[in-house]
Parts: sequence; C-alpha cells; structure tokens
Amino acid sequence: MSTEPSKPTPPAKKGRPPAKTSPRRRSRELALQGLYQWLLSGDEAAVVDAHMREQEGFDKADRTHFDALLHGCIAEASALDAVLARHVDRRTTQLSPIEHGVLLIGAYELKHCIDVPYRVAINEAVELAKSFGGTDGHKYVNGVLDKAAADLRPLEVQAARAAR
Repeated sequence: MSTEPSKPTPPAKKGRPPAKTSPRRRSRELALQGLYQWLLSGDEAAVVDAHMREQEGFDKADRTHFDALLHGCIAEASALDAVLARHVDRRTTQLSPIEHGVLLIGAYELKHCIDVPYRVAINEAVELAKSFGGTDGHKYVNGVLDKAAADLRPLEVQAARAAR
C-alpha cells in the first residue's frame, strides 16, 4: 500500500465532447501530408498517393475529395501558384512547405469545389495551418486566401460582403 496521498482527479470538462474529424477534413489533412511529401521529395503523384493510402485513418477519409485535392493540386500546381502569387509577399517556393500546401488546397477548393462555400474553404485551410503549420501561419493563410477568393469567386465574395 502506498503512503503517498492520492491526487484528486481533475473535474470533467464541461461542454461538448471533442468533435470527430469529418471525412472531408480527414481528406484535407491527408492531402496536405501528401503535398508536403511531394513538395519536399518531388515524388510522382502515384507514389505519394500510394503512400498516403497506407496511412492510419485513410479509411475514414472522403476518398473522392482526397483524390481531387491531391491529384488536382499536383496537376495544377503552377496555375494555382500563379493565382496565389498575386497575394503573397514572396515566391511560393520560398513559403514553408506546410503553408504552401495549405494554400494550394485552399486555392484548389476555391477554384474547383463550388459546392464548398468560399468561407468554409478558407476556414478549413486556416484550421489545417493551425494544426500543422507555424505559430502565426494560419493568419497568413487566411489573408492570402481571402484575397484569392475575390479573384476566384468574385460574385460569391461580393454578395457576402454586401450582406454584412
């Protein structure tokens, strides 16, 4: 028997239990990890794709969205970088690979995933940057994608700003 007094257990946290990661968010996380690998190694998309499919939790991802993000971002990287270049303060190749990957995903969703409202696309990118990026990288991502959204979805952005 221990002579040390037992430590009190901390009170349970109030509020909601932690939210489960949605399949779409998981697909974004995996796509970001794949883009990170691609940006650093230069591996072929098929090699990156195969590696990501082996990762724990891939079965919980939206595979269709993952495929669109990973392969779309890689295939259109130069076009997406051209969109982003108007709003970044340096060449995209000088960004951290995490911020670059997050911005590619955000720009791709703004350009191609019209079913995702522009604010949601930006917010999801910001959340990726908070989870995987540097201390204030999410602020940078938010500013860049907010400006890019005005280029990629001008009517939606104008309507949202007029409604404020």
